[in-house]
Amino acid sequence: MLRNIVLSSMLALAFGAGAMQISSPNGNLILKVDVDATGTPVYSLGYKGRTLVKDSKMGLVADDVRFTDGFKVTGADSATVDNTWTPVWGEYASIRDHYNELAVKMEAQNPKRDMTLRFRVFDDGLGFRYELGYQDNVNYMTLRQENTEFNFDADHTLFCIPGDYNTDEYLWSETKFSGLKDALAKYPGHNDGENISGTVVQTPLLLKTDDGVYVSLHEAAVDGYPCYLMDVDTEKYSFKSHIIPDKLGVGAYLQLPVNTPWRTLIVSDDARDILASQMILNLNEPCKYEDTSWIKPMKFIGVWWEMFIGTHRTWAYSDDYRAKPGVTDYSKIPSNGRHPANTANVMKYIDFAAKHNIPGVLVEGWNQGWEDWGSYRKNRQFLFDKPYPDFDIDSLTAYARSKGVQLIMHHETSANAADYERQLDRAFAYMKEKGYNSVKTGYVGQIIPRSERHASQWMVEHVRHVAERAADFKIMVDSHEAPRPTGLCRTYPNWLAQESARGGEYEAMGVNPPSHTCILPFTRLKGGPMDYTPGLFETKLSTYGEGRDFQAGTTLARQLALYLTMPSPLQMACDLPENYERFPDAFAFIEEVPVDWKDSRYLEAEPNRYIVVARQDKNSDNWYMGGIANEDGHTSTVPLSFLEKGRKYEAVIYADAPDAHYKTNPQAYVISRKKVDSKTRLKLTAAPGGGYAVAFHPLPKK
Repeated sequence: MLRNIVLSSMLALAFGAGAMQISSPNGNLILKVDVDATGTPVYSLGYKGRTLVKDSKMGLVADDVRFTDGFKVTGADSATVDNTWTPVWGEYASIRDHYNELAVKMEAQNPKRDMTLRFRVFDDGLGFRYELGYQDNVNYMTLRQENTEFNFDADHTLFCIPGDYNTDEYLWSETKFSGLKDALAKYPGHNDGENISGTVVQTPLLLKTDDGVYVSLHEAAVDGYPCYLMDVDTEKYSFKSHIIPDKLGVGAYLQLPVNTPWRTLIVSDDARDILASQMILNLNEPCKYEDTSWIKPMKFIGVWWEMFIGTHRTWAYSDDYRAKPGVTDYSKIPSNGRHPANTANVMKYIDFAAKHNIPGVLVEGWNQGWEDWGSYRKNRQFLFDKPYPDFDIDSLTAYARSKGVQLIMHHETSANAADYERQLDRAFAYMKEKGYNSVKTGYVGQIIPRSERHASQWMVEHVRHVAERAADFKIMVDSHEAPRPTGLCRTYPNWLAQESARGGEYEAMGVNPPSHTCILPFTRLKGGPMDYTPGLFETKLSTYGEGRDFQAGTTLARQLALYLTMPSPLQMACDLPENYERFPDAFAFIEEVPVDWKDSRYLEAEPNRYIVVARQDKNSDNWYMGGIANEDGHTSTVPLSFLEKGRKYEAVIYADAPDAHYKTNPQAYVISRKKVDSKTRLKLTAAPGGGYAVAFHPLPKK
């Protein structure tokens, strides 16, 4: 690691010579920091000679003390940091962390307050946070709001979802500032009854200026602090932070000293740079674990999808349990006959996984408590060490091991997070006893304790605690309905994936348009990998057996591409084994495609429209490429300059057929083979709502 501390003329500026200024290493971004006439801290950000973010105020408001105005600058330090670190898994085998840092020290009187504003300017963006030391007579703070502004200069285009305290599962709107209120009005049920006032959106969000500059706004390293939303002034083209409170109106209970999360802006005039940026990971702390050898990225299938589609399967074991109060002995209760998490059915999944080199099998509905599942039931308790009578956990574990397959446990809490914490150690000990090393957690419903929300401080701390405690048992975590990620997977790399957005399950309801996965990598995935559950081959669906037919917003070939465009170290093949057996030549790509990468190259990208990316396997010389398009389709002529020069490859191309269309002919695909090298330019077409995937296998050197 190279770290240069430079105490330059910056200190002279800090003592009254005007606004302090620091640039990115390449000089494209220029940050200015000052205090205005009221002593309120302000910052601005320039990009390539133009003002990108106008003077924007900063500050924190607590019950006991305000960090908003009356400040004077008392000192400043600057530094240049340039180092490279090795992630446990990810899009790159190594990541460069290179930035210029400015730490501005401020002090106010009556009452006496002091804080440091720390800014890090990277070539691809800006991160900044508040740092509060011990204050006179203030050891604890009840934080009410944060006054961080992001003021833009025109009616730019936004890609965003409605602000909500409890869910991220919305479709994305593409709208101008001036059209935002109308766009959000399409979601009358959002906020889940919380009645959030004003025009509010969630992060990550993407902004595109009229002159083609892209800005991704989010946050990094959110721990011990709530997530935030953005209050939007559509007339002034401005965002202001809106920290998510508990139901008592408290944003955070803090003990000093404390650092807030980083507020982040990823900036480029090339959309591909937004996708490639690792800045949010760089703003997180290094891995906390000395030994990470037990963390194994993998693909998996699961007993899950058949409960969503029209096969009349249920998570619950019995239909009679609730009709017999006081009966807790499941051995005396007959199965409903529709419970797929049973020994014989799970063995079929294990056999399929072993046959097709899929390392994991997830089983949902294996444990007692599903009869009481639901957001508004009084008895919301799952038992995480009590399998149903038809799920022979010991024989299944032994059978999976004999086949070289790893079972993945499911812990649905029905949002009773407090009870999950009480059971946590017992649940993880049970997993280790039975040979499980991975768990998918879920928090569907209203959070218990009832004063909390899905993205409030308590839940942020809860999900981090689950990941950290899981590491003590060498267990990997995939969390659903959890606070949206902010790069903590660098610090806790056993936290492989999260949902925290509208995932592939909505394909069963026919409501995810093709554009949805063309915007998620620019937004939600900037915080960390998503368990989107790709791999859908049967696209004519019926949800929960209700007799309503839906057409998913995808072609079959596009589903293969999602393994590249929606990268995750934990990737599901979501469909039923019998559907994969109908298309074995296409499923061969899912069998082969890795989930951990040595290098990634974003080749084409435009938010909400198309993405083309190539990735190199971390454990071989193979390269893979995927392209997806929205409802309009997209044709690319892709240079293969990422391939090793002077070497020939066989390209196996899985593409939409010429007459493919996500609505009318989604399962039409063609597979072809072609010899290529680094000088080749491949012309590939994604049909409307379609895509393509390519495997590049190096040929023997002559």
